[in-house]
Amino acid sequence: MHVPTPRPLLDYDAEAEAYDATRGGVPRAEAAATAVLGLLPPDTVTLLDLGCGTGIVTTRIAAARPGLRVLGADTSYGMAAMARSRGIPVLLASGTRLPFRTGSLDAVSAVWLLHLLRSPGLVAAVIAEAGRVLRPGGVFVTTVDKDAAHDVGSDIDVVLAEHLTATPADSVQAVTGHAAAVGLRPAGEALFTGHGQGRTPRGAAEALLAGRYASRVHPRGITPRELADRLELLPGPDTPRAEPTYRLHAFVRA
Repeated sequence: MHVPTPRPLLDYDAEAEAYDATRGGVPRAEAAATAVLGLLPPDTVTLLDLGCGTGIVTTRIAAARPGLRVLGADTSYGMAAMARSRGIPVLLASGTRLPFRTGSLDAVSAVWLLHLLRSPGLVAAVIAEAGRVLRPGGVFVTTVDKDAAHDVGSDIDVVLAEHLTATPADSVQAVTGHAAAVGLRPAGEALFTGHGQGRTPRGAAEALLAGRYASRVHPRGITPRELADRLELLPGPDTPRAEPTYRLHAFVRA
């Protein structure tokens, strides 16, 4: 029996330079940073932004709270280099093996990260490692149900509906369960707008073919090219549909 090879996620080293411009740029980053900061206790001194990417959100977290020492971590050299160019100290590190002492950080954030971690057990391992490096009373802040936020009731959603994975890696139920297993209890949530992220049919087709939906869309009984063709036949192929609303959940270390 032939087992289909999973479609690869993006080459983040290659995407680093153009990444922000294709994902809402500064307005989206500012909305995310504001939401993260709203979930941090006022006595937070150190924050690790896990999977910091280009640092566009990380820098805005740091700028908005000058007394906060903000560090970034990413596995992509290209992304880390971009973040460093913005003045953020960044470590090349896996989220499952962070170079920090147990209980040494006040906060860990993970914005638009967990939905990408599709290997079995990986989300649980990253959450466990975040919990390990947090001090008692420290806070883990993460986006949940990221891909589902793009389901805004549009015609694009209708075309993609039967091809969506039923088990997103970052579902709020899964994330909350993994957090509870390592002593992290719910401590709040926030919503923010994904500015500039309203999908167009043509853009959705291009994203599908480029592998940018690999964490969410798995064509069934149809090739990716055929599914992209269906998207491109929708009316107003270059007209953005509604912007997504993203969700952040905070968990505190017992």
